[in-house]
Amino acid sequence: MALANRRRHSPVITLARSDHERLANLADALAARDPAAAEQLAAELDRARVVADNRLPPGTVRMGAVVRFSLEGAEPRIVRLVYPGEADIEKGRISVLTPVGAALIGLSAGQSIDWTGRDGRPRRLEVIEVDTTELAEAS
Repeated sequence: MALANRRRHSPVITLARSDHERLANLADALAARDPAAAEQLAAELDRARVVADNRLPPGTVRMGAVVRFSLEGAEPRIVRLVYPGEADIEKGRISVLTPVGAALIGLSAGQSIDWTGRDGRPRRLEVIEVDTTELAEAS
């Protein structure tokens, strides 16, 4: 329950309605198989401000976005946030069901989030840059 454990810092997050609906369905479907991951994702969805897809502020992490972030001040990483079936760490595709993936969803560049990891240690992630160019071009 990495993110479900009380966070020290929970920034405002914003989700596009289509992402919110699909992720809510994913969390519901996952509840019996992996309750911890389902709860983690559901906690993020519950606190999100949901907006129409065309009203999502530019630079907001959504499904399919490429994100440059730093975890606990380490060297920045670049990943694409994807659904579980598309995850491939070798290709830099991180599932929204991982603790880092769930932490990223809905954040914007410059925002950070704190949570307690599964190992009980405090974690902090900061979003540096968000690229949704390919998503906009596909629309």
